[in-house]
Amino acid sequence: MNLPSIVIALILLIIVWLYLDLSIGRKKHLSFFQKRETPILHGDFDIFPHGKGLFSDYFHELRNAANHIHILFYIVRDDQFSQQFLDILKTKAKEGIEVRLLVDQIGSHKVKKPAIKELRAAGVQFAFSNRIRLPFLFYSSQVRNHRKISIIDGKIGYLGGFNVGKEYIDQDPKLSPWRDYHLKITGESVPYLQREFFIDWNEYSSEKEVNVEDYTPEQPKGKVPHQFVPTEAGFLEEKYLHLIQSVKKSIVIGTPYFIPSNKLINELITAAKRGIKITIVVPYITDHMLVQEASYRYLRLMLKAGAQVFQYKNGFYHAKSIIIDDTLCDIGTANFDKRSLFLNKEINCYFYDSAFVERFKEVIHKDILDSKPLRLEDINKPNLFRSLKEAIARALSFFL
Repeated sequence: MNLPSIVIALILLIIVWLYLDLSIGRKKHLSFFQKRETPILHGDFDIFPHGKGLFSDYFHELRNAANHIHILFYIVRDDQFSQQFLDILKTKAKEGIEVRLLVDQIGSHKVKKPAIKELRAAGVQFAFSNRIRLPFLFYSSQVRNHRKISIIDGKIGYLGGFNVGKEYIDQDPKLSPWRDYHLKITGESVPYLQREFFIDWNEYSSEKEVNVEDYTPEQPKGKVPHQFVPTEAGFLEEKYLHLIQSVKKSIVIGTPYFIPSNKLINELITAAKRGIKITIVVPYITDHMLVQEASYRYLRLMLKAGAQVFQYKNGFYHAKSIIIDDTLCDIGTANFDKRSLFLNKEINCYFYDSAFVERFKEVIHKDILDSKPLRLEDINKPNLFRSLKEAIARALSFFL
C-alpha cells in the first residue's frame, strides 16, 4: 500500500471513530439525563445588561457573604479582572466562609495549576466541570457546562450570559461595549438554583456527595412568577419547539449565534406563514470564527419568510432571550444554536408575568434602536470568500 492510500485510510478511520464516538456518546448521555424543571416559583429580579454594573453589584454581594458562596461559570479568564474575582474568593475563604468554585474545563482552561493551588491553599473548594473522559473522548470534549450561576448564603442568586474576563467589563477594544443580560434573584426560587448547582458539583467534585438540604434555607416569596429549566443532551430543542408552537402574535429572539436545528427553523417559518411577527436580534460583529457565516443560511430563510432581523452595532451582542406574545419571556445561558440545543449544559429562567415582560421589552427595544436592519440583499451580494466560509460553517454548524 502506497503512502497516499495509507493517508486516506487513516483519514477515513478518524472520521469513522469521530462519528461513532459522537453518536454512541450522545445515546449514552440521553440514557441517563432526566428531564427536570422547577415548579412555578415567585421571586424578585434585577436585570443587568452591562458588565460593569453587574460585577460592581456582584462583587459587593460576594464581599458581604456571611455563610457560603457557590459559583459555576463557563469561562474564567487569566487576566487582571479575573484575578480580582479570584482574590475576593480567597479572601472570603480565609475569613471562614465556605467557597465552592466550579468552572468548565475547556471554557476555563486558562485557570492554571498555580492559580488552583493558591485557591485551595486559601480554603476555596475548586473543581473542573465536564472533564474530558474515556471512552467518548470526542463527545465529552464537546459537551460543555455553559451554565453561569452563583448563590450567596442561599438568599441571593445570579444567572445569565456574563462570564469572568476583561471583555465582559468592556476592556476588549473589538468587543466593547459588551451587551448581555444577567439576572440577580431573590425569593423562594434561590434554593432551587442552589440544588441545580449541587447536581453539577456532586458529579465533578472529588468530595463525597453534599446534602443540598443543608444549604437551602426557606425564602419568602417574591412577586414575579417564573421557573428554572436546566437542559442538556437535546431537551432544549423540545422546549423551544413548544414555545414557538404556542405563539399567538409575536416572538422576539435575541442571540449571539442564530444556528437553529432543522425542526426549529421549519417551525419558525411555519409561524411566519401563519402571520406571527418574528423579530431576531443578532450581533453585527462576531467573537468567534465562522458563527456569523453559519447563521446566514438561516437568516436568509427567515427574511424570505417575512421576519425582521436586526444586527446590534453598539458593541458586541451576547444576550440570550426570547419573548412570546408579551406574556412570557426567557432569559438564561442558552444561545439559539445547535451547540446549546444538543451539546451544552444550560439553564434558562422563564417568566410568566406580563409586567416583568413589559419591563424586559424596554431593554430589548433599546437594543433594537442600537441595531441596523439586515436586508436579504446584504447577504446575497456575490462574495466568493464569504461563500467559502459559509460552506465550511455549514459543515461544522453542529459544533459552532
